[in-house]
Amino acid sequence: MIRALNIKKSFGNNLVLKGISSTFESGKCNLIIGRSGAGKTVLLKILVGLLLPDEGEIWFDEINALNLNKSDTRKLRSKMGMLFQGSALFDSMSVEENIRFPLDMFTTMTYKEKRARVDECLERVDLANKNKLYPSELSGGMQKRVGIARAIVLKPQYLFCDEPNSGLDPKTSIVIDQLIYSITRENNITTVINTHDMNSVMEIGDTINFIDGGNLAWHGIKEDVLDSDSEELQKFIFASPFLQKLKARAEK
Repeated sequence: MIRALNIKKSFGNNLVLKGISSTFESGKCNLIIGRSGAGKTVLLKILVGLLLPDEGEIWFDEINALNLNKSDTRKLRSKMGMLFQGSALFDSMSVEENIRFPLDMFTTMTYKEKRARVDECLERVDLANKNKLYPSELSGGMQKRVGIARAIVLKPQYLFCDEPNSGLDPKTSIVIDQLIYSITRENNITTVINTHDMNSVMEIGDTINFIDGGNLAWHGIKEDVLDSDSEELQKFIFASPFLQKLKARAEK
């Protein structure tokens, strides 16, 4: 479980996060949604540790992440996995080398042990025997699955995903969503997903955090999203004319 308490963050005179508090539960996909510029990416970066908040606390179970020394911060980060928006694979490295990279950084495993773990992760994301391929030889969906394999190679307790469906077609997006969802459930991971994909919200969103203007404007479960009393959330959800028509038909 991760708890964010009264998180504030400014860049110059621009107050981006205005005191956000929320809980991200273990074994669940916890989604952060909102318009571009609402502050959701800044919040995700603070949770990961890529940015420091101006005020507030970040708790990983019983550990206050903002009070750790360098050694303990490294230990905490070894328990995290990160799936970046563009997969962020190293072009000069093979699939195996990309996935092995966190093992090289954070473990003292032998090469044989690392290779076995890489193979295990590749099999889990349905890319068995793709070790020697390079990112340029993979489709966008395959690159994303390699990114997931790298994110879980350390058997993380916490998994962060930044726009996991960005640039993917709808069918592949569903595959990626279901893969993240099943891995989260199987390993009781606290998964935090930053997304604007409403299909992801309705399919795998166990808890939803709607960020609007730097505030946590709504928090709840996916079953309550469509009927929420938040006017801004309704505007966000039904922004497209197509969805507006569907809503109008449903209300008749």
